[in-house]
Amino acid sequence: QVQLVESGGGLVQAGGSLRLSCAASGRAFSWYGMGWFRQAPGKEREFVATITWSGRNTYYADSVKGRFTISRDNAKNTVYLQMNSLKPEDTAVYYCAFPRVRFSETVYSAASDYDYWGQGTQVTVSS
Repeated sequence: QVQLVESGGGLVQAGGSLRLSCAASGRAFSWYGMGWFRQAPGKEREFVATITWSGRNTYYADSVKGRFTISRDNAKNTVYLQMNSLKPEDTAVYYCAFPRVRFSETVYSAASDYDYWGQGTQVTVSS
C-alpha cells in the first residue's frame, strides 16, 4: 500500500533551519508531484509548497516564499522541505502528500487535490 513517512521535525529557535524529509513507497514516486501542508493547533490544514513530477515547477504559499525550498530525489523516492529563517508562526505539524493526478505540470495547492498523506512531523519554533 502507499506509505508516506515524514521525518526531520523538531524544536528550533526563531531564525533557525530544519530540513524535513518524506519517504514514499507503494506508488511510482517519479510519476507524481508532491506537496507539503501544515496544520497548527486550532487551525485548518494549509498549503505550504508543491513540486511537479518533473521537478521543473514549484509553488509556495506566500507565507513561506523565499524561506522554504521544496526539492525531490527520485532515486531515493524522497521529497524534502528545507526551511530557513523559521518563525514562531511556522509551528505546526507538517504533512507530505501525493496528488491525485500523475504526469502533471499543474501545481496543486488544495488539500482536496491530494489523496495520500503521511502521518506528519511536528515542527516547533521558539521565540
